[in-house]
Amino acid sequence: MDKNTRKTSFGKWASPINFKKFNEIINFHNQDRYTKKLTTQAYTLLMLHAHLTQTDSLHALKAALASDDLARAAGVESISVSQLSRKNNEVDPAILSNLFLQLVSQINGEKRGPRGGMPLKIIDSTTLPLNINHFEWAKFRKTKAGVKLHLRIVFSEKGTHYPDKEVITNAKDSDRNQLEVLVDDKEAMYVFDRGYMDYGQFDKFTDDALFFVCRLKRNSIIHPVENFTLPQGCDAVSDTMAFIGNVTNCTENVFRIVVVPDGKGGELRLITNRFDLTATEISEIYRSRWAIELFFKWIKQHVNIKHFYGQSENAVKNQIYLVLIAYCLNVLIQMETKSKKSILTITRLLKAKLWTASRHWLSRIENKAVP
Repeated sequence: MDKNTRKTSFGKWASPINFKKFNEIINFHNQDRYTKKLTTQAYTLLMLHAHLTQTDSLHALKAALASDDLARAAGVESISVSQLSRKNNEVDPAILSNLFLQLVSQINGEKRGPRGGMPLKIIDSTTLPLNINHFEWAKFRKTKAGVKLHLRIVFSEKGTHYPDKEVITNAKDSDRNQLEVLVDDKEAMYVFDRGYMDYGQFDKFTDDALFFVCRLKRNSIIHPVENFTLPQGCDAVSDTMAFIGNVTNCTENVFRIVVVPDGKGGELRLITNRFDLTATEISEIYRSRWAIELFFKWIKQHVNIKHFYGQSENAVKNQIYLVLIAYCLNVLIQMETKSKKSILTITRLLKAKLWTASRHWLSRIENKAVP
């Protein structure tokens, strides 16, 4: 990316990427050892452009290179579909995973969460269905194939939620198998749904001073030890200290069970190892799970993840990582401009001003007159 390109809105958007460090990782993996034309850096910039503009195929991406601006930004004047396809299959997903974590590190340097001094981290997964005839390596049922994105996002009450850790597995993999991987920071508070229920892990988290809130399954057996008095005005139904489980599978530690209305005439039973927060605060923390549901909805609707550019495992994983990278770049612009505009609005403005001077795009984000 040359000096002139960096002055464009696209160049500004991609500028948080440390290409020196990125190329060091590429060299470490010997990724471009025999590359003559389409480098991994060029491939990454082209694919980020494809996600941003929702380009629906490699043929369309090849045609997009007729734009002198895109060719200059990527450092590639023209490329064949077969070269794009081959590169898409060859790039090691670990390289893009590393780039994603580099951008997360930049975001983390600017943000810390509330909740008693602890950032709130929400864990969930989404299954991306694949055609079993084309993705047999991802088969998980007789007639179905798919991959599962296990994701952790950092929740901010100011409205900027961003992913900070991911695991990509076959769709048949249980959510519980990834819980220990995604819960790794004693300085955070974790939230997850009942698909992650694991009494052994809950005991281990408590022993290791890792804090969480989770929804209990309907058939979970509770052995009350003490009932707490609810303060006046509290919307919780009950607040209890209890052991969880049956005779053969029961927790070693006592946990707190907060029962709250679900807003549909039923009740939610929440388990946590935080005894210092009010029942209302526990309820609000769990309800923050909506943020990750919206995130999954966003990436499926507004980033090109429904149509995969390749059929290999590498190609699928690379496309998912590029989605996460694109989202982080949007978050960094939102943070830099201190804008209250949504990620979607920022993206739409970027697409409208893609090759103009970046000041035109930034002024629209900041609601300022163009200098």
